[in-house]
Amino acid sequence: MSAHEKVNILMVDDQPAKLLSYEVILAELGENLIKAASGREALDCLLKNDIAVVLMDVSMPELDGFELAQMIRQHPRFQQTAIIFISAVRLTDLDQLQGYQRGAVDYISVPVVPELLRAKVSVFAELHRKARLLEKLNNDLRQLSGRLLTMQDEERRRIARELHDGLGQELVAVKILLHRILQPNPDEVRAQIGGEAADTIDRAIQQIRSISHLLHPPLLDEVGLRSALRWYLEGFSQRCGIETLLEVQPDLPRLTSELETAIFRIIQEALSNVFRHAEARKAWVTLGLQDSKVIVTVRDDGRGIREQVAELQPGSIGIGIGGMRQRAKEFGGELRLAAVDPGTLVEIVIPCRTSVPEEARVTV
Repeated sequence: MSAHEKVNILMVDDQPAKLLSYEVILAELGENLIKAASGREALDCLLKNDIAVVLMDVSMPELDGFELAQMIRQHPRFQQTAIIFISAVRLTDLDQLQGYQRGAVDYISVPVVPELLRAKVSVFAELHRKARLLEKLNNDLRQLSGRLLTMQDEERRRIARELHDGLGQELVAVKILLHRILQPNPDEVRAQIGGEAADTIDRAIQQIRSISHLLHPPLLDEVGLRSALRWYLEGFSQRCGIETLLEVQPDLPRLTSELETAIFRIIQEALSNVFRHAEARKAWVTLGLQDSKVIVTVRDDGRGIREQVAELQPGSIGIGIGGMRQRAKEFGGELRLAAVDPGTLVEIVIPCRTSVPEEARVTV
């Protein structure tokens, strides 16, 4: 439920004229108004809808307000539903106590003051909306936590595989070459084997550097986001065969270290999605500053995305997009997706905070 989504308000009274008057009074709130002419009908409405507030008459035939409230409260789904009693007769303190014990949260006496009724219903409707929104956010947080753990496990598997298949094999080769050196061989053969071992060690060192740089590029700390992106995009194009172009606003200042790292990871994930899903030949990355906000875009010329993904509908986005969205949110920003012709456009808008003064900036 969004912060502005309508909630359902159930009005229960056996007199149609009263229901009509409540409807007229509450129409200004802009919520969904549901009418029930009896307690039984009200229970049926409750089972079929998510009700924020129940507005009911105390005196009704067959099932009065007290009995209906008690039945509502006995159901686990409705234990937090706000119930407001309307009474045409003056209730004693004992009557009101009985109502509160049965589940009422408030009383309104007849004749009804429209402003008072609207104010009370509005408060409980807003509380319900915020409670549902908080519940949704908590659920999203649990899902994101699970996704982050999955991403962490996948990253560990990837690093383990690279270490085993790359660095591990090179070290095995070095070990074999060293054993050969220890065997009785002419000096020229030993020299040749030693050269092969040195070349193998150089390749292993290069693999270690590549893995280390991909985990956290040192350029990001030393000279900033611009140079780190240029280095990464060059490697990405070589590894994946996708032509990648980078455009950075010339006067873009250095950002805070945390923000630059977040932007780098977002672009890294966006390009990873391009490689895995887009079937693209080209990709464009732009980075600029507008109205004190950092604007980051990643566009490709691939097959595009579905409408549900572009709208970030729950259940339609994967771990990668969810991670990018969360990184942007952590800095007060937002993620936008759009299907373009051809391909997909990923846009990140984040409020800007610079880290160093203009005269101290390093540009590479």
